[in-house]
Amino acid sequence: MRSRFAWFALGAALAALVLWGIYQLPPVKYQLEWRLDAAAGVLRGWMHSDATLPTPAGAELVAVTNIWQTSRVETVEEPISSPTPASTPTPLPAEVSLPSPEWEKQDWNNCGPVTLALGLRFYGWAGDQFDISDLLKPDRGDRNVNVEELIYYVRTRAGWLGADYRVGGTLETLKRFLAAGYPVIVEKGYIIESEGPDAGWAGHYLLLTGYDDASQVFIVQDSFKGPDEAVPYAMLNEGWRAFNHVYIYLYPSQEEAVIEALLGSDVDPDVNRRRTLEATRTAVEGDPEDAFVWFNLGTNLLYFERYGEAAQAYDNALSIGLPWRFTRYQFGPYIAYFNQGRFQDVIDLAEATLKRTNKAEESMLWRGWARYRLGDRMGAIEDFRAALEVNLNYIDAQYALDYLGVEH
Repeated sequence: MRSRFAWFALGAALAALVLWGIYQLPPVKYQLEWRLDAAAGVLRGWMHSDATLPTPAGAELVAVTNIWQTSRVETVEEPISSPTPASTPTPLPAEVSLPSPEWEKQDWNNCGPVTLALGLRFYGWAGDQFDISDLLKPDRGDRNVNVEELIYYVRTRAGWLGADYRVGGTLETLKRFLAAGYPVIVEKGYIIESEGPDAGWAGHYLLLTGYDDASQVFIVQDSFKGPDEAVPYAMLNEGWRAFNHVYIYLYPSQEEAVIEALLGSDVDPDVNRRRTLEATRTAVEGDPEDAFVWFNLGTNLLYFERYGEAAQAYDNALSIGLPWRFTRYQFGPYIAYFNQGRFQDVIDLAEATLKRTNKAEESMLWRGWARYRLGDRMGAIEDFRAALEVNLNYIDAQYALDYLGVEH
């Protein structure tokens, strides 16, 4: 009997080894990896079905007027300039259609790299999404590439092009760039229609290559839906709100003067943020139950290292209710809470994120720093190393381990 069981165990082990070897074959792994990851995500969704992120235990909710009065006093020292150029701008054409770059369908969790690839391809770049993702997100299960990472890729791998981003964009801003011949990348929210636990709000990048005032639509290159998709102005603006109306612009380096003219006073990032901060305050007054606007207010305060006010704004956003995917894309609350000494709130929010998004290296990083400040050095090291397992090129996690004097 024991002999039979031993032979069965040996056979099972050999079969598992063979299957694992077959799985490691690149064509097989490419086809199966994302399906297994998707299945695991569905399972996590069934196990942790909360539709929104939790309100931090240390939350300090504030009324709109309180945070408005506190913040305004500190920002009136310098006037807020108009974002439009000083000279009278040329009237925008009613319709613009830039050449569409060769379209490429996104790989699993790869809308950021592929959308940047489309933007670079507009200027003659010959690469594809995997050239970008191999550097920025080598693990296909990593579900996010942020704006700063995309800019980093252009500056270090396509230096003949300039790239930067601003916040607080408007529909007119986008049209102004397009009319001047420059495609623009935006990050926006949308709703996944599904019967399963993956349904709900998510983020997505789009490359804008045209617009039509008569139809009230932008022409976008959507790495999921297809090329030359028409997106209504109102729909884009509504989804864009969740990401602080951020936009990325690419341009030949020798045309920097043209870009500066298009940006006007927003060429100065600080001016851009002060103007956007004022706009978000006004938006919060107009709708104090809008979680996205409160979050944007926190993010713009965070830019000026006003951590206490930012933390209060994030508290309000989370108490109203932010979609469970939100801290997969944006990490401001971690930074604000950490700098306010709210280390357990950092840990709790990171763990809520990691229950559904298990390969969120930014959440691992900040949970690690919070653990370190609470005296859990080994837990911090574990988190920093886990972040590097997801993204071996993650400079912040490399720095964290160096700071602790630990090998990567």
